[in-house]
Amino acid sequence: MDKQASGKPRLRRTIDDIFKLKVVLEALKESMTLNELSGKFDVHPNQIRKWKEQFLSNAGAAFSGNSDDRKELEELRKERESLHQRIGEQTMDIEFLKKNLKRLHQL
Repeated sequence: MDKQASGKPRLRRTIDDIFKLKVVLEALKESMTLNELSGKFDVHPNQIRKWKEQFLSNAGAAFSGNSDDRKELEELRKERESLHQRIGEQTMDIEFLKKNLKRLHQL
């Protein structure tokens, strides 16, 4: 484990997505070098480069949506329709049986 100058172990920092997005947007502006951004945000230049590459490789999804998510959503809609249909059929069957049991004085 890396140690700081004070001799204490260096803790791994957790960086949230909003911060990463902020850094990437600054990098995309190209008004500062990666080294300048690194100093400004206290993040290694290689990390900024990786975030930028990751962001750009997934940018198309912002407009097209995830096809797997769309397929799953469509399957869930079909399943819901099927279940509603079955509920309707069972409700009709129950009403039919109640009606006939009343006629036979069984209910």
